[in-house]
Amino acid sequence: MDSSKVKQLIDEAIAENPSLFLIDWKVTPDDKIIILADGDEGLSVEEIVRISRHVEHNLDREECDFALEVSSPGVGSNLTIPRQFAKNIGRTLEATLEDKVMEGEIVEADEEGVTIFWEAREPKPLGKGKITVEHEEKINYADIKKAIIKVTF
Repeated sequence: MDSSKVKQLIDEAIAENPSLFLIDWKVTPDDKIIILADGDEGLSVEEIVRISRHVEHNLDREECDFALEVSSPGVGSNLTIPRQFAKNIGRTLEATLEDKVMEGEIVEADEEGVTIFWEAREPKPLGKGKITVEHEEKINYADIKKAIIKVTF
């Protein structure tokens, strides 16, 4: 299986809709093509079918028999590229770093990192009791070991 040809076909199919983006792809040793894509507004079944047909119809099964799987990341999937973080602005992120786990609302995402906001109850500087303190912190993508969107019901 010609991996460069497969990648070219995937790129062509994704480029047809500017709101789509490729997360990952691979060709397994047994010639299974796995494509993981998403869109700024999600990935519809119609788009999955369109991508699948574009790849499948431009490869010759006589030359190499293959299996093809096109999907979008599921709930609880690890976020891996900046565009995924940007797509989820306003949602709650749980980011596992080297030495701690942080949780907060995504307020900004760029090419270097993601900014999250959270509130915490902390002891008052003077006297007894606690106050609510707002925090905002930018986390570099390179420091994130795992990042998932928390789904609340």
